[in-house]
Amino acid sequence: MIPPPWRQRLQDQSDRRRALGRDRAIHPAAGVDFCSNDYLGLRRDPRLAEAAAAAAREWGAGTGGARLLRGTTPLHGELEAALAAWKGAEACLLFNTGFQANATLLPALVGTGDAVFSDALNHASLVDGCRLARAGGAHLGIYRHLDLADLEAQLAAWRASAPAEGLALVATDAVFSMDGDAADLPALLDLCGRHGALLLIDEAHATGLLGADGAGLAQLQGVHGRVPLVMGTLGKALGAFGAFVCCDGLLREHLLNTARGFIFSTALPPPVVGAALEGVRLARAEPWRRARALAFADRLRAGLGQPAMPSAIVPVPVGPDAEAVRLAEELQARGFDVRAVRPPTVPEGSARLRITLGAHLQETQVDALAKALRSAGLR
Repeated sequence: MIPPPWRQRLQDQSDRRRALGRDRAIHPAAGVDFCSNDYLGLRRDPRLAEAAAAAAREWGAGTGGARLLRGTTPLHGELEAALAAWKGAEACLLFNTGFQANATLLPALVGTGDAVFSDALNHASLVDGCRLARAGGAHLGIYRHLDLADLEAQLAAWRASAPAEGLALVATDAVFSMDGDAADLPALLDLCGRHGALLLIDEAHATGLLGADGAGLAQLQGVHGRVPLVMGTLGKALGAFGAFVCCDGLLREHLLNTARGFIFSTALPPPVVGAALEGVRLARAEPWRRARALAFADRLRAGLGQPAMPSAIVPVPVGPDAEAVRLAEELQARGFDVRAVRPPTVPEGSARLRITLGAHLQETQVDALAKALRSAGLR
């Protein structure tokens, strides 16, 4: 039994969430998918399922241990090599989730006397990684969203009083998951170069979707292979599960030896790795998928009178939490699987519908959703 003081605290917190309209529940998928990150429509592709089955038959359903014990199969190395080549990097290291990667690689890189600077709207995994780095003695600076002048001012101010041996790291989402806007990577690389800072970008929502062959935002913006530390995920556009970090060999060696999330986690199961390998192959071989997803996003934005963005994420601002939930439920009742996003995922007063577009959709479905949103007075 839960001790009475604990039960009272949990009940009070539950009551507060309900009063604010922030009580969350798990709902199964239903209706037309306008909320997942399955941008390329690969999640249910039979070729990924067959690749997973073939990997399971050859290597088993699980790995039985961490990568540094007995958890590595030839498939793991094959996937890392494929991802490194795709990203234009020397090396790659697999992680189990994007959250695990971001939350553990940052404290593995910076500590006492160092500094990490993070965009104000970075994903929660980067936020937690920064907090762990700060707990380990690093200075933490939060710069205004996409404001490189603010970032440069903070870097300069820190350097003026930092120890000579102190190092700086700048962390940013490539495509921001709640707004669909993007970082200016060429400008960030230039800024980091002037200050001797290491740049980490999270391409979770760009990998597979942006660039000439889907390699991500760095490729789209002309800095392919130049970003020193790139995190990406396998469970969004690539249709599988897991995450990875692309970097040079020295950085990989350091993370392999120091990133606790890597060292102490059971390795990704072979079926997942097999499916991810096939997802990478298809993402590169079938460019129509990313073209279709991005065209649908442009079509929906145009239908709502919104400006273009380099992503398949279309946020529809609402404001009050309860109203966002009500509108999402109304759309779900009409067959559109759209979900409400509320604080703390987004800032106070900015609850929204977060709509995503993918290659699995039809033009008529996109137009029908745009019409339903306009009829609800949303743009």
